[in-house]
Amino acid sequence: MPNSPQSPRIKVPALRVGDTVGIISPASNIQRDLLERGCASLRQLGYNPFYFDSILDQDLYFAGSVERRARELEEMFTRDEVRAVLCARGGYGTNYLLEALNQTKIVSRPKIFVGYSDVTTLLTYFSDSAGFVTFHGPMVTKDFVLPDGVDGHSWEAALTGVSEWHLDLGSDSGVEPLVEGRAQGVLYGGCLSMLAASLGTPYEICTAGTILFLEDVACKPFQIDRMLMQLKLAGKFADVRGIIFGEMVDCTQHKDQGYTLQEVILRVVGSLGVPVAFGLRSGHVSRKNITLPIGVKADLQVSGDAVSLKFLEAATAPAAVSSATLRS
Repeated sequence: MPNSPQSPRIKVPALRVGDTVGIISPASNIQRDLLERGCASLRQLGYNPFYFDSILDQDLYFAGSVERRARELEEMFTRDEVRAVLCARGGYGTNYLLEALNQTKIVSRPKIFVGYSDVTTLLTYFSDSAGFVTFHGPMVTKDFVLPDGVDGHSWEAALTGVSEWHLDLGSDSGVEPLVEGRAQGVLYGGCLSMLAASLGTPYEICTAGTILFLEDVACKPFQIDRMLMQLKLAGKFADVRGIIFGEMVDCTQHKDQGYTLQEVILRVVGSLGVPVAFGLRSGHVSRKNITLPIGVKADLQVSGDAVSLKFLEAATAPAAVSSATLRS
């Protein structure tokens, strides 16, 4: 049974310099040169990247068979030396893993798990069913290969156990206030397409009591509208405390469209009576991908000229303490 959003989440041990990070490809296939460049960046940060050679397998547009991808993920969680599991990329295919995974192996050894896009399926699944904090953030062959691909402040704060921290989302951040207000709730969400795709399945998202983060890429405004309406008609906004949208890169109909995506969004969520903001750089972004902990308490403030997102608790536990005995 899924946990309610208010249920305490297991906090896994914090990531430290020198730790081994396991790299997986749970969805689409990847390129060797991008993998090697991403690993080089991780080494520069002081981590020890580790992956199986089979990560480069290809089956149609997938990174190998379902069995290969599921066993790769399980093995990273069961290996003692691996302290965090980072996804190489998204693409498409994590939904195939939901029925293939041995959840016992994941639940018994929760670890830092980072990704976005198609990986949203696993972020919410682990958060809801396995009950541990997950991380919507940069991926190895996408963001770590770029000189300004990773937001260092949020990465360190989220993964190293800082007790309280906030994102400065002033006017120079690109974040816009859409509906003023203040709310507290558990941060939750990810890629809008994946969240909508969960509806009607045994892995349907649990949004009550949350500050809901929604982002996507290269979707036309009417497609964003349709997915938001799908969530609304499914009751997924009924007890949401606040909503913050991502950067929504390339989500336009054409360059001369006579309306903004923000206007489209407000038609659906503007009357919910909750604060709404737009433009947080996490997931599909133009630069400096922000790491967001999924499953921790947060405070969202939206005023006429500024937005603030503050995390009210640490997302990870002290590294020397066993994660199996710690709950937030």
